[in-house]
Amino acid sequence: MSPLKKRVGLLLAISLGLVSALAAAQSSKVIEAIESRLSPVGSVCMAGEDCASAPVARASDEPRSGDEIYSSACASCHDSGVSGAPILGEADQWSDRIDKGTETLYDHAINGFNAMPAMGLCSDCSEDEMKATVDYMIEESS
Repeated sequence: MSPLKKRVGLLLAISLGLVSALAAAQSSKVIEAIESRLSPVGSVCMAGEDCASAPVARASDEPRSGDEIYSSACASCHDSGVSGAPILGEADQWSDRIDKGTETLYDHAINGFNAMPAMGLCSDCSEDEMKATVDYMIEESS
């Protein structure tokens, strides 16, 4: 083999080694970036786990009004009628429900009914707050 071919071969081997090293270094940065994008943004705490007993932080221990809870938790469904939710203020949509009695409405709000989950969308509401919210909704829809 001629000296020129040996030098070209050597330069190719060195170049290939450098490109491989650069690719490997770049590959680890890409992998780190992908792992960072795929990392969890939070965690889930299930009932019965130690984290489930942690209190939910609230600005005040005072019970919230039905209007406050409606605005923060109920309006997302009851302003537009999502999944058949009766729209606040539409008496014709509420009359049959109201005729079943307040206790039934309380029960449905607290324990869930059809597409409505238990406690609506208010994970930190008390039963009394839910009752106040039902009272508010009845008043606004009668």
